[in-house]
Amino acid sequence: MNLGLLGDAELERSPVVANNAMNRERRLAGYRRELGLDIARFLRDRISAGAVPRWLDLCCGTANALFEAARTIPGEFELVGVDLVDFFAGPPTPPRLQLITASITTWTPDAPFDLITSVHGLHYIGDKLAILTKAATWLAPDGLFIANFDPHAIRDDSGTPFGPRLTRDLRATGFTYNSRTRRITCPARRDLTLPYTYLGSDDHAGPNYTGQPAVNSHYLRS
Repeated sequence: MNLGLLGDAELERSPVVANNAMNRERRLAGYRRELGLDIARFLRDRISAGAVPRWLDLCCGTANALFEAARTIPGEFELVGVDLVDFFAGPPTPPRLQLITASITTWTPDAPFDLITSVHGLHYIGDKLAILTKAATWLAPDGLFIANFDPHAIRDDSGTPFGPRLTRDLRATGFTYNSRTRRITCPARRDLTLPYTYLGSDDHAGPNYTGQPAVNSHYLRS
């Protein structure tokens, strides 16, 4: 079946993806609601234990949550936000915060992170499964990755969702997926391999469970 799939470079030029208005204004309270995690407390606990924690937010949007953390949480820590669109809330940018305009499909960090998040960002990525496996390798040994994730957007070459088979594969490699909250987590650094080959993406998938237009990603399963 010819689904007219897009590669990553084409996808990132799509108005569905390069859109500075979608899911971009949340602050720390919004992150807590979406991810079920009190990020300020997470960072404070690590600071109290003598660490200098690092938080990476993928598809950070305006980076409001990062700016709030940088300005309100005492102690030493580092924050990094990456987004395809340069639509950040600053300047000025606090010294402990680094903002990067880049595609997360090609960007790589130079050091591990204690926390990696993505609030509704994976909905607009082409090779979503590659980002999951990369993020797992970017964690510190006791780090945490948590993101919103929609398995319904992972489809085969005919356009059919992989369904429970995908979630079983994710859990078998070390991810935890909660179908009620639609959150995926990885509780520690892992080198993971998933049995899927990326074919391309469909930016005409229409709204997903958030009510906003999203991207379906297509794979062959080996």
